[in-house]
Amino acid sequence: MEKLSFDIDGIMKLIPHRYPFLLVDKITECVPGEYSKGYKNLTMNEAFFQGHFPNNPVMPGVLQIEAMAQCSAPILLCLPQYKGKLALFAGLESVKFKNVVRPGDRLDMEIHLTKLKGPFGVSEGKAYVNGNLCTEAVMKVAFIDGGQK
Repeated sequence: MEKLSFDIDGIMKLIPHRYPFLLVDKITECVPGEYSKGYKNLTMNEAFFQGHFPNNPVMPGVLQIEAMAQCSAPILLCLPQYKGKLALFAGLESVKFKNVVRPGDRLDMEIHLTKLKGPFGVSEGKAYVNGNLCTEAVMKVAFIDGGQK
């Protein structure tokens, strides 16, 4: 299958998330039904850095997981049977936070689909900063009607 990529406009056509909750800037590579790669550039202007934590800004782990989930969207949403669907978390497993993510970092993400059955999918995601593993998780997703048209 052909490799795809999406700029911010393309991402916003796939998923309904918007600022301040749009947490992926670019999908650099995606093979629908297999994997995706993308990134989020982090600046001190991110709203969550103001309170997490004052004088020691760190990207919350749950937002790192959300960024990986958003990066994974085109893996299935580009397939005809999932087009226009909304992807919702159905579960998380094996979540590990190994390094902090700070303003000025680029969070590089790689997601691989490992299982697909009907409206449910499972993927393994990893996020890196400068090649160092920061976050990893097994993400479960369920698809429902109500996504982007």
